[in-house]
Amino acid sequence: MTLRVLTGGLQTTVQDLGRPLHQHQGIPGGGAMDRLAMRVGNLLVGNAAGAATLETTLIGPTLKFAEETLIALTGADLEAAVGATQIPPWHPALVPSGATLRFGRALRGCRSYIAVAGGIDVPLVFGSRSTYLRAEFGGFQGRALHAGDNLALGEPSSLSKRIAGSLRTVTNGQAASVARWSAGASIRTGTGEEPFVRLIRGAHTDLLTESSVAALVGSRFRISASSDRMGYRLDGESLSLRAPTELLSEGVAFGTVQLPPGGAPIVLMADRQTTGGYPRIGEVASVDLGLIAQLKPGDHLRFRFVSLEEAQALYLGCEHDLRQAELAIPFHLSRGGSAS
Repeated sequence: MTLRVLTGGLQTTVQDLGRPLHQHQGIPGGGAMDRLAMRVGNLLVGNAAGAATLETTLIGPTLKFAEETLIALTGADLEAAVGATQIPPWHPALVPSGATLRFGRALRGCRSYIAVAGGIDVPLVFGSRSTYLRAEFGGFQGRALHAGDNLALGEPSSLSKRIAGSLRTVTNGQAASVARWSAGASIRTGTGEEPFVRLIRGAHTDLLTESSVAALVGSRFRISASSDRMGYRLDGESLSLRAPTELLSEGVAFGTVQLPPGGAPIVLMADRQTTGGYPRIGEVASVDLGLIAQLKPGDHLRFRFVSLEEAQALYLGCEHDLRQAELAIPFHLSRGGSAS
């Protein structure tokens, strides 16, 4: 099974859960910016959680499917359609053979994930199919997709075939069909333009002046135009340290908030470096990483402190909801779940 890229969009890359086991070798973790959206997309088409998907940014690609294919779009709403059929986010949909998926305006959010039954079949590099653009490896030839690319798809699972079968009976393959059921609200990434992002105090929060600590959680920050998959630069009230401090480089994570000398914090994202020497003034709770990934330049966010225990409880709650959804899908199908 294959799909053909007619247009590549602004930046469409192959992404999975990344390379967390190779960071000690200096290889960035990489992977999807909105991990929750990517995982839910795979869940909706019957894939394993880490199957490779397409990550699109603001302007989606145009894709032609050579064979009938089960897909799901999650994350941002980029006004997707197959022919006259709108494909809303967070629903599985069956695309007929020869059909073309197109995108329109970015209605909400920044990044959309296109999950296909069987996953995107590109070679593993350091245990992952994710694209790392800066070093030009992984994904499809280490780059963003463009017109003329042909992507191979993996073999759909038995659950994928059951989901597709429940949708095929509705339109007899003449048009795309969209399931009535969808991912629940508790496992959907928010796409607000000024979310509250939960922040755990970092190793160096206490190095900030008292007024800077208050500004960190009491003011709003704007996503800079220079933000990318490596880091989001935040414009707003300048933060400062109590005294000049020299630090040794230490390990950093997805969601580490660093404070460079200029006073504008940076949230490290999926393609971050593996170590850094700037003060680490906070760590974004993992459940809110997708919220930041869905922000575009010009959007705003606010931080609020939570304890490590609160962040862990939020994470476990999200994992529980994902597991419940995973169990619910085959049960729903056994009761005759179908398309709209």
